[in-house]
Amino acid sequence: MIKNRTLNIAIVGLGNIGTYLFNYLKKNKIILSKKNNCIPNIVYVSAKNKNKKRNINVNKKIWLKNYLDATKLDNVDVIVELIGGSEGPAKKLVFNALKNKKHVVTANKALIAKYGDQLSKIAEDNNVNLEFEAAVCGGVPIIRSLKESLIANKIYKVYGIFNGTSNYILSTMDKQNKSFNDVLANAQKLGYAESNPISDLNGGDVGAKLKILSSLCFNSFLSNKIHIEGMEYIDKVDIDNANSLGYKIKLLGVSEIINNNVYQRVHPTLIRNTSYIASIDGVLNAVIIDGKPVGQSIIQGEGAGPEATTSALVSDISSILRGNIKFPFSISNIERKKISFKNIDDRFFSAYMRFEVIDKPGVLSNITNIFSKNKVSIKRLIQNPNKSKKFSSIIIITHNAKDKFLNKILKQIQKKTYIIKKPKLIRIGLN
Repeated sequence: MIKNRTLNIAIVGLGNIGTYLFNYLKKNKIILSKKNNCIPNIVYVSAKNKNKKRNINVNKKIWLKNYLDATKLDNVDVIVELIGGSEGPAKKLVFNALKNKKHVVTANKALIAKYGDQLSKIAEDNNVNLEFEAAVCGGVPIIRSLKESLIANKIYKVYGIFNGTSNYILSTMDKQNKSFNDVLANAQKLGYAESNPISDLNGGDVGAKLKILSSLCFNSFLSNKIHIEGMEYIDKVDIDNANSLGYKIKLLGVSEIINNNVYQRVHPTLIRNTSYIASIDGVLNAVIIDGKPVGQSIIQGEGAGPEATTSALVSDISSILRGNIKFPFSISNIERKKISFKNIDDRFFSAYMRFEVIDKPGVLSNITNIFSKNKVSIKRLIQNPNKSKKFSSIIIITHNAKDKFLNKILKQIQKKTYIIKKPKLIRIGLN
């Protein structure tokens, strides 16, 4: 009978996720050992505040005063980085760990999106793993699916809902008839949103995840050429208008390769209310992959929280326990391609545009004239006068037009004296 090997683990960062992972590994040590033929053994932990109250019993002997010691100690095989952030302690820890031939498991999307190319090369040069399943969509196993299950496929598009906080806000505003600020406050109470939720609302979180997915899907290096818009400007009026037009509003990440050019974009999108992705509500995430020969694959699940993140972390730890040394981005750095990433200015979109205006003669004709001059044709126009009849809301649905012309129209009309609120532009569909 072959005796199980032991793999020694140091967990650095003991917030909600770190403490949940610590308890999970302790409670499930036997079953994980049986499944992986290797014993996961926590030998050290470290955190910024040792005296903080936590729901774990930690032997004082395994506390590290200096978190960077984990990268130097001979009896550490795997470091789990749960500090967060792309700079500072997290960056130092992961760079040092890989250079010192320690496997690294992380949930840090910001770090991977910014330094993933450098870290990948260091991991490859030192024959260790850099695993980041938990960095993208929590418990949705999209990273491992791309690296392993979908390895036979040529992928040409990845898109979906990658942020549970924004999805919860938009779907709750829709279903409960509440304002953006009310729903955001409730999301913070429930723990779905941070006290400072800016990266969830401004599209930054989705952008980091999308960069990682693009690199894996198209075997390319990471690229900062990405169009990012948040959803903080969406209000209840837009959601009601979308419903009346047969749509739902979702904050989507979309990356696709067209004629050897990759287009990465994050923005609110009007999606047909009969489509699958329109039905994804609450804090759920959904990732959709289009490729050949598989066709379309959909993976859905909890995108955040200690339970979902631990599921992904343990998957990565188990891969290392089994002795699977793999390239972090699926193929060797030498084989990764320098693909052309382009902005979306010349891509064609249909769009929903909303203008809040003073209700006076000549306004509508001036607006439609600006559309005509920019060669954007109008598919549908709805005018909703205010009860006072002093103001009016003009909603225009366009035919497909270049994105740069749609934005040019918005900027030109925004300067007009009859505009009383900043105009809105929301792209329609997934073309």
